[in-house]
Amino acid sequence: MFALTATLAVPSGAVAAAVSPASAPASADARIAGLDLDTMTVLDLQQAMDSHRLSSTELTVFYLARIKVLNPTLHAVIQTNRDALNEAAASDVHRLLTGHGSGPLDGIPVLLKDNIGFGQTTDGSEALLGDQPAEAFVAQKLQAAGAVIIGKGNLSEWTDFRSTHATSGWSAVGGLTANPYVLDHNTCGSSSGPAVAAAADLATVTIGTETDGSIMCPSGLNGVVGFKPTLGEVSRTGVIPISAAQDTPGPITRNVTDAAAVESVIAAADPNDPATAGTVAHDYTKGLDPHALAGKRIGVWLDPSIQGDPGAATTAVFNQAVAALTAQGATAVPVTLPDLSTVADDEPPALANEFKYSINRYLAATPGQHPADLAGVIAFNNADAATELRYFDQNIFDFAQTTPGDPNDPTYSALRQTATSAAQGSIDGTLAAQNLDAIVAPTNAPAWISDFATGDTNTFGSARPAAVAGYPSVTVPMGFVGPLPVGLSFIGTKGSDASLLAMAYAFEQQTHARKAPTYLAH
Repeated sequence: MFALTATLAVPSGAVAAAVSPASAPASADARIAGLDLDTMTVLDLQQAMDSHRLSSTELTVFYLARIKVLNPTLHAVIQTNRDALNEAAASDVHRLLTGHGSGPLDGIPVLLKDNIGFGQTTDGSEALLGDQPAEAFVAQKLQAAGAVIIGKGNLSEWTDFRSTHATSGWSAVGGLTANPYVLDHNTCGSSSGPAVAAAADLATVTIGTETDGSIMCPSGLNGVVGFKPTLGEVSRTGVIPISAAQDTPGPITRNVTDAAAVESVIAAADPNDPATAGTVAHDYTKGLDPHALAGKRIGVWLDPSIQGDPGAATTAVFNQAVAALTAQGATAVPVTLPDLSTVADDEPPALANEFKYSINRYLAATPGQHPADLAGVIAFNNADAATELRYFDQNIFDFAQTTPGDPNDPTYSALRQTATSAAQGSIDGTLAAQNLDAIVAPTNAPAWISDFATGDTNTFGSARPAAVAGYPSVTVPMGFVGPLPVGLSFIGTKGSDASLLAMAYAFEQQTHARKAPTYLAH
């Protein structure tokens, strides 16, 4: 059983009064019992708990207190779990009786993005404040592994699929999430809250979701590791959907070890999600090797005509990252991914049609007081325009409503087939032509200043090919442009999850590029 409290979120009916947070937090120290939580892995924490230097209860109390201090500035957490301390105590009792934890996540506080079914699940929208969803399969796997679900993370409302004029990181329920490095800058989305919570030590690890960049972009902008697994490795059951052709949950963490540990728990076959039928249990932490880049051939992808221009400063950091790869024995091969204009043209209308189908099915199957379908959500937003439409419109919703909402519609199924095939062919063809083990690219340019008047102003991104293909990608901190972090993405083919994590780990261990947030006001 669980119970959530929303006392830490923006009150229902309220929105962020201003884009810029008022001030930096009073304390950013993340130490407990002489341990620096910001630099520890979940494996380190297991050793600390096994040796009785730390308990899950103490760890959970620390994070809940830290959320109270930092969340009024960061708006990263929508709700906390009132049963978290009971879950932590149960883990401590189990450890006391057995002498050890039951796995790498036993007793570890985890934050879930608020589109993952666990208690009240709003997707950031006031339209879903009365829902009563079933518990997501991912949440069940985490609890079975002994993890302590500490709460729910803020996000770009409706997972950033409501308006082309949106400001990422804002939701009517949670307000505007602040970048912990420079508080008036954006977090990207839609997994903004989980990425900020990981960066600011509001939980040990977090779970985000991605359809098209929603794990990769916020992880890069907030200086953390984000892993988007191969489509079908992690179940979507109980997750508020956009498209079964691209949706996947995945870990957002401060280091690659933790991402591998989380993925080892949540990647599992789910009879209610046919895409996961081939998933088998795998301990991704065993494949982490600081020498994993030796002998690898790595495609270096930086094409401003396709990705947008990351700017000279980001390019300089990327060049240094490529130099670090070669210093570890990798061979860098410049590449350009073909056919991405086809992906860019055909993905959006396909997603709109799939979203209408998926959200209508989700709303129909979810108990509680909420709109019955997409048309009802649109009507709710129009009626609640002072809150829901205060900063930007719902033109994506409006367009999706005009589609058949039928995944078998010939026009839209052809768009999906073309987009997915082009993305897969672009990656696979490039890997094969150059005999590559992976492709790297900058994950992001530095964060931009949040401005509701203009919406998001970012023009650079590298997440789309892997997202549309359903292929894995992982971003790891690669350095800073001024005070703002930028990430390095590793992109691979279907099923190369373990290999990508190993290469990202080797890069991380070579560079140690991540630094804790600075909480600068501007």
